[in-house]
Amino acid sequence: MMDELSRLERDIIEKLVAGDHPVLAALRSQAAVAKVAKRVWTGVGFHTYLWLPEDMTPAPVSSLELGDVHATAQALLLGAGFVMFIREGRIRHLEGFSYGEPWPDTLEDVSLQYVPAGERDLSSLLGRVKR
Repeated sequence: MMDELSRLERDIIEKLVAGDHPVLAALRSQAAVAKVAKRVWTGVGFHTYLWLPEDMTPAPVSSLELGDVHATAQALLLGAGFVMFIREGRIRHLEGFSYGEPWPDTLEDVSLQYVPAGERDLSSLLGRVKR
């Protein structure tokens, strides 16, 4: 049986796939039905491996990493970063990591923002992707 994404995982993925681009639109469709196949805790973060239905339409990209989302939280002095890995047009896994401090048992009052600060730069993020 597959697990549901946690609220934090869902919020992170929603932020990573936000924006006006065909690749991001396809990834949003995938994220809406994604389930957790496996979670691995590393001590300084996590890897969440995702399951998608076999008939899910792939995004128009072969390989991509989205990693421009950062979190601040009381439990992490230096915050956290996240990378979502896309392979063969399908979301494969989400990695979350602290910057050298132990990952807390609970993470509350999380604020997500894009890095670098300010408006998201989709042209540099997805510049190699053809529409």
